[in-house]
Amino acid sequence: MRIHTDAFAEGEAIPVRFAENAAHGQNIHPDLSWSEAPEGTQSFALTVFDPDAPTGSGFWHWIAFDIPASIASIGEGEDLPGSVREWVNDYGYEGYGGPCPPEGRVHRYIHTVHALSCEKLDVPAEATQAQARFAIFANQIDSVSLTGRFQLAPEGA
Repeated sequence: MRIHTDAFAEGEAIPVRFAENAAHGQNIHPDLSWSEAPEGTQSFALTVFDPDAPTGSGFWHWIAFDIPASIASIGEGEDLPGSVREWVNDYGYEGYGGPCPPEGRVHRYIHTVHALSCEKLDVPAEATQAQARFAIFANQIDSVSLTGRFQLAPEGA
């Protein structure tokens, strides 16, 4: 599989407009496109994960699934189709939550497209975020990631 965004290159800085509001951003997701999904792909999931968050287990910024196999891109800040389910991120709300790391260290934000073997994930509404992610990984037949970096500038800088 392949993944692309016009917003940043692999390993490069994520523009501040994609950051969470508290980090002076607009909290909009970047454009993403993907291609070369394997045979048998029936749907996709999107995740954004910060492995550098000071939580001991990282920080999940976006968990979206049940994206139809006919979709291979989303525009910057574009709403996902109505059939797509977005789960609660580690900020505590559904949908995309942009970068907002503590001041200082650079954090990595891993944007992943997961090709899934089923059209819809069987995740009940009361399921935890970990259960939703488990369903994604249990049904994944391939994935591709793109990593951007973000650092919160010190106040007054």
